Parts: sequence; C-alpha cells; structure tokens
Amino acid sequence: MVWLNYTFSPRVSTLVCTLPNRDFGAWPCPGLAKKNGKARTGQPLIFLVSFRAMNRDLIRQLRALLVLSRVSNLPTVWSNCLAGWWLGGGGNLWKLPLLLFGASALYTGGMFLNDAFDTEFDRQRRSSRPIPSGAISLAAVWRWSFALLGLGALALALLGKTTGVLMLALLACIIIYDATHKAVTASPWLLGLCRFWVYAIAGSTGVGGVNGGPIWCGAALAIYVAGLSSVARRKSFVGPLPYWPLLLLAAPVFLAMLMNTGDARKDAMLLSLIFVLWVARCTRTIFQQDEVNVGRVVSGLLAGIVLVDWLAIAPLIPPKLSFVVFFPLFCATLLLQRFVPEA
Repeated sequence: MVWLNYTFSPRVSTLVCTLPNRDFGAWPCPGLAKKNGKARTGQPLIFLVSFRAMNRDLIRQLRALLVLSRVSNLPTVWSNCLAGWWLGGGGNLWKLPLLLFGASALYTGGMFLNDAFDTEFDRQRRSSRPIPSGAISLAAVWRWSFALLGLGALALALLGKTTGVLMLALLACIIIYDATHKAVTASPWLLGLCRFWVYAIAGSTGVGGVNGGPIWCGAALAIYVAGLSSVARRKSFVGPLPYWPLLLLAAPVFLAMLMNTGDARKDAMLLSLIFVLWVARCTRTIFQQDEVNVGRVVSGLLAGIVLVDWLAIAPLIPPKLSFVVFFPLFCATLLLQRFVPEA
C-alpha cells in the first residue's frame, strides 16, 4: 500500500505531496527523481492547483446560487406546508417529504425564473445581482429554473390527482408572476395567490383533504403576502412608501378572531399579540421622517409568514408542539437573512 503525506502551503496556495521512506522499485512518475532503481524519498509532488483561486470561484458560484434561490425564505415555505397539512387533517406522514421537497423545488425554480425574466431590469438598476454581475450566465439560470420547476412538479404530482391539479395552478401562477411582476401593478396579489396554492396543495395531502381550513387560512396568508409584496415593490420603483398595504397585514389576526371561539381563542389571542408586535416592530420606520430601509422592513415581514402559519394552526395542535415546530423555522429565517439577502 502506498502512503502519501499531504501538506498545505498557504503562501503558494498549493498542495504538496511527499513520499515516505519506502522502496517502490521503478516508479513511473514524472518529476520524481530515481536513484539505483529506487524512488527518492521526500521529493515534493506539486499539484498545479491553486486552491485559493478554486475556492474563490467555488464560493462565488455557490453564493450566486443561494442569492438566486432566495434560500433565506425557504423556512417560510416549509412552515406553509406544515400548516396547510395540519389544516388538512394531518396524517399521511409518508407524503410530507415529497410535499416539502416539491414545494421547495417549485419555490426555488420560481426564484431562478424571476431573475431570468428580470435580467434587463437588473442590468439597468441592480447590477450587483448574479446575472448582470457575471457570477452566473443567463443560460445557466434558465436551465436551473426549468430543472427545479420540473422536479417540483413531478414530486407533487406523485402525491395524487387532486394535489397534481392544484400543483398546475401553482405552477401557472409562478410563471405568470415572474413574467409580468415588473409591469403589472396587481402582481403582489399574484404572489399572494402562489402562497394560497401552497396551502391548498399541503391541505390536499392530509387525511381530511382540502377543506375550509386550508382555504380560509390560505386566503388570509395571501392577503398578508400581497401587503408585504406591495411594500417590497418600493425597492424597485421610485416613490413614497404607501400606508394602505399595512392594513392587509392584519388579515391573519382578523381571521383568527373570527374563526376561533372559547379556549381556542385564548391561544389565538396570545399568538395574535406576538404577531402584531412583530409587524409593528418591522414597520415602525415607515411612519418616521427618516429614509425607510425597505429591505429591512420586507425581511422582517417575510419572517412573519411563519408567525401567520403558527397562528393558523394554534387551535389544532398542543402549544408545545407548535412552539417546537414553528419557532425554529422563524429563527432559521432570520438567521439565513443575515447571510443571504431575501431579494
């Protein structure tokens, strides 16, 4: 057996391989000196690989993929799936992995598709985005988007006929939104509709199927997302930040108070209070005279999607279980936003 000793030289950013004191006979290796038919030990084999340059390119490409996929928002997709599944009666645990994978793939593919459609806009106004900055080619982004959308659609289609039909509705909304959102002022409602279909799809995988729970709670989430998306549009278009979308953010609380009675309302009131305080914290700068950091406002409201899901299922499962499931997803969203921007 041949043993090789590896050392790394930070100064030259190369990997050095040396041979121990062993007799290997004739050694057909260029650059390795031989003496009397024996390999000369300790002779360095310099692999002409610049690890510094390789790591720099690898990190650049990986970061481009993470930015394009808006990976920081993935925990909100998972919380949508779990909430919709519980509202659909839960059960059918074997469907959860396919549900989470399929929804994640559709979301990620939709994000890639978003940047592919926005290439010209980004070249003019957001040159730091991965495509105009040269971090990744437009052709590669198109390939990634179609591959991910196809994988997501296939995974959800395997969950049943109803889920497959709902998946087609979601897929259509994703494509229409990505293709038109810069030109159509009603695009925030299309984005909200995408989240609604995620709830419906998740509900269809539960033992109770699509019922009033996923429909009504999905509608409340859609209205909330339309509100935060209306705020987010101010990052791309010049103009004052409107106040009216803030009214839409209250939809989940209104529905929770309407649907829950008795002891269930107590849990809903507590979570509603937490949700209202979080939204107030995120949007407080809108009412100040200083310039508003729209990105920070939107990031906080996106994390609030997990709180909307938590509020939706509060009456259905024990509080400790809901805390164990949704609080880590909320924290994961905030943590990922520190490393990968939400848009």
